[in-house]
Amino acid sequence: MSATTDDETVLREVLERWRTAVDAHRPQDVAAVFTEDALFQGLHPYGVGRDAVAAYYAAQPPGMRAGYRILETRRYADDLVLGYLDVAFTFTDRDPVAVKLAVLARRQEDGWALAHYQVSRLGR
Repeated sequence: MSATTDDETVLREVLERWRTAVDAHRPQDVAAVFTEDALFQGLHPYGVGRDAVAAYYAAQPPGMRAGYRILETRRYADDLVLGYLDVAFTFTDRDPVAVKLAVLARRQEDGWALAHYQVSRLGR
């Protein structure tokens, strides 16, 4: 297995937990995918930590779903994997929102978690 394949495997494991919780509208489960000190930047002012992540996703409408495609990965250390993604958030009552997402997954004692999450809306 190449490093890129390994890195994508790491990211998919974390991102599938994130996507499943987002799709089910379970903000606390979304927050559990993040580190305690995660730096989180959605489409609103940034926050730090799981409480900020949970509050952000609690404010999202029920029925919102996330789809993603990994574009690039980089391993900067044994315990750090960077991912750059296309993400589409779909809704039951409005047009989808397409964004670029950069995430930094960090290995912890209990597995991988997101330590950084940065959304960009390019080409508005």
